[in-house]
Amino acid sequence: MSLELLSKLEAKIKATVETIELQKMELDEEKQKNAELTAKIEQLQSELNSWNDKVSGLVGLLNEDIDA
Repeated sequence: MSLELLSKLEAKIKATVETIELQKMELDEEKQKNAELTAKIEQLQSELNSWNDKVSGLVGLLNEDIDA
């Protein structure tokens, strides 16, 4: 191989390594966002369950008043 071909190959390898490193950083950022969204979903689900319990309790009270 000529020196010119080796230089081109080296440049391509460096560019590929940089691309891989950038993609790894982007993946880490997306994983962090995913973890944050998962935590938010869990919080919202808990709030929804709490509201459902409250509404069910109120409906139960209304049914008791209607039956009485």
